[in-house]
Amino acid sequence: MTKLAANLTMLFTELPFMERFDAAAKAGFKGVEFLFPYAFRAEQIADKLATNGLELVLHNLPAGNWEAGERGIACHPDRVSEFQQGVDDAIRYAKVLGKLSAKQLNCLVGIVPAGVSPELARATVVSNLKFAADKLQAAGIRLLIEPINSFDIPGFFLTGTRQALELIKATGSGNLFVQYDIYHMQRMEGELAGTIKANLAQIKHVQLADNPGRFEPGTGEINYHYLFKFLDEIGYDGWIGCEYKPKAGTVEGLGWRAAHGL
Repeated sequence: MTKLAANLTMLFTELPFMERFDAAAKAGFKGVEFLFPYAFRAEQIADKLATNGLELVLHNLPAGNWEAGERGIACHPDRVSEFQQGVDDAIRYAKVLGKLSAKQLNCLVGIVPAGVSPELARATVVSNLKFAADKLQAAGIRLLIEPINSFDIPGFFLTGTRQALELIKATGSGNLFVQYDIYHMQRMEGELAGTIKANLAQIKHVQLADNPGRFEPGTGEINYHYLFKFLDEIGYDGWIGCEYKPKAGTVEGLGWRAAHGL
């Protein structure tokens, strides 16, 4: 059965961040996700989750200076110690959030820095992912990596499903999986249903948005009526994160759920 989680970084942005939990629950969501919790105390977030009966489905490891345009530092050879500290910070938050969290974290691997060769970037990513996967496994937390389209984030190191699977194999870790974003992979690969089915065992989280525009389902070219039914049929039992830009306000745009029987 399809389980939808509101991405609070992109939905309900009409409200301050801590009020978005209340709005998501009022709109009928049972789960939430967001990019980062680190600007807030973990106890604040845990209280909001508990008060609203929400599950925290996912958030990311620290990803460098987001405001300055950084999108992860796992491919930065000169920032390995910062990456490792970020893993520790994420585990600290997870321990506070406890049973209110799905116990999985996403690693945005980042934009390759100028002057860093593809070979060095890959070696750095593999080493960092192995470190993070092992650390998180000891803490009972699953690690995910997400391919991102190169149109929205030029220079991002990880841009496709096959590349993600190759990185997982290279780490040798049994605690590293794929976060499959339908919007990003429509732009890079297409063949959505076939790719998800072929790699279902490695896909532990799915996110959605339509294309073009990254708006809500039903505004673009992706056949979400088919995909929702397909995901149920093949046995995907994880959450689907609603990581889209509302075209005309969050609440005004939620009618797509009923249109798809959700």
